[in-house]
Amino acid sequence: MFTENWIGWFQKWGERVPHRSAEDSAFSVARFFQNGGVLNNYYMYHGGTNFGRTAGGPYMTTSYNYDAPIDEYGNLNQPKWGHLKQLHAAIKLGENVLTNYISINNTDLGNGITLTTYANSTGARFCYLSNNDTIKDANVDLQNDVLWTQLEWKMEPKKDTMHGKGNIKAHQLLEQKELTLDASDYLWYMTSVDINDTSIWSNSTLRVNTMGHTLHGYVNRKYIGYQFSQWGNKFTYEKNVSLKNGTNVITLLSATVGLANYGAWFDEIKTGISGGPVQLIGKNNVTMDLSTNLWSYKVGLNGERKRLYDSKSHVGVSWNTNSPHIPIGKPMTWYKAEFKAPFGRNPIVVDFQGLGKGHAWVNGHSIGRYWPSWVTSTNGCSDTCDYRGKYVKEKCNTNCGSPSQRWYHVPRSFLNDDMNTLVLFEEIGGNPQNVQFQTVTTGIICANVHEGAQLELSCQNGQVISQIQFASFGSPQGQCGSFKKGSWEATNSKSVVEASCIGKSNCGFIVTKEMFSVPLGVTNSIARLAVQVTC
Repeated sequence: MFTENWIGWFQKWGERVPHRSAEDSAFSVARFFQNGGVLNNYYMYHGGTNFGRTAGGPYMTTSYNYDAPIDEYGNLNQPKWGHLKQLHAAIKLGENVLTNYISINNTDLGNGITLTTYANSTGARFCYLSNNDTIKDANVDLQNDVLWTQLEWKMEPKKDTMHGKGNIKAHQLLEQKELTLDASDYLWYMTSVDINDTSIWSNSTLRVNTMGHTLHGYVNRKYIGYQFSQWGNKFTYEKNVSLKNGTNVITLLSATVGLANYGAWFDEIKTGISGGPVQLIGKNNVTMDLSTNLWSYKVGLNGERKRLYDSKSHVGVSWNTNSPHIPIGKPMTWYKAEFKAPFGRNPIVVDFQGLGKGHAWVNGHSIGRYWPSWVTSTNGCSDTCDYRGKYVKEKCNTNCGSPSQRWYHVPRSFLNDDMNTLVLFEEIGGNPQNVQFQTVTTGIICANVHEGAQLELSCQNGQVISQIQFASFGSPQGQCGSFKKGSWEATNSKSVVEASCIGKSNCGFIVTKEMFSVPLGVTNSIARLAVQVTC
């Protein structure tokens, strides 16, 4: 039993978008059943959204699209969905043989080619032909042995934490999730230090060894900046600070971005400033270790406790509405705005381009964490994908040089018919003025099908195919969005597709030379049909 066939991979903040091609996914399923498999369970078949704080990690994004055959919004992810549908139909043709076979015969045809034949007591057979070569395609003559089938704003209230006031105290640096119990991403660490010689400490460094994931610092109520771990594990936070004579209050805000939720002993992975050390480094490297100071702790944000994200008004909570300018680039800022839902039935997303890092709610429903300011590497993506060989998550990446996640799913069930409320907690500073709500539509769909296979095209949400932008049966080149004619093509390519598909929500047919009136002998190569249509 194949209990978890990873159809794609999850997305992490700061990483490119991983893809697992339709061909590679189907190959793994076919090989599994070829070798005697009886049950295949896809993970995931339908992508989803980690609403609230349910995203694991560290650093899993709010989207859990997973490159699944049905995407996060309920749309078909073509060609993967159609490719697997055809594979399932082909395997089901052999159901009576595969569930009642009396013999299995494997024939090694060389160069990684294997023919597996299942037979039952009636003499019926079902066969698999596989090519395990990681580089070369192959042509096989089966000698007739096989029958083939196919805004408003408000600063985060922090008067108490800036003065070092917490409700838990200890002479040590405590592990974060043991205090938060995962009720919040945030834990405040607060202590004070007395200075009597500013010649040593007026220009010093605050150094914090933390287990992640992000850390903000304040000294005497002044924000000194934030840092984060590139990989979601331990890192060293260092900022220049200026200490005064007398008592200095140091306030650190540690934030997690999804707790580990898989792997051996994942529950023992520490977070926050667990053990430290926390040090001040002054002139001539004079070092003061604050790890065993008296530390005060507070779980969560005051804005969380006051439920600023709730769309209902609260006594004692006021938002700034009369300021001539919305603050931009200010850490620890809450924003609130009202909007009308886009018309229609198509899935809705909100574009957070321009924001930094934080959390978002619609009508009190959390739509998850966001972090569009973390842009992925510009290297490692390609317009083409060679699906042959072993699958690794670095294969077939896209979205280089862009935010790991820019659009966030807002289910229509979260929305009211009239006005709706969006609340943002912006942790590191961003610009909310460009936030936009949009609908997800399948405007252009493509197919690239070999001769003898089934063409399948389908529009979503009641749309119909209105235009055939490109159609070429022969040797077309390129990919969706950049198809072009190859060395030869059938002159009636476009008219055949138009006759079968225009005005329909979905269409399909077996692609043959006869359908496109290609005479025998014109070419001995296997032709392909490339199509791009408008819904």
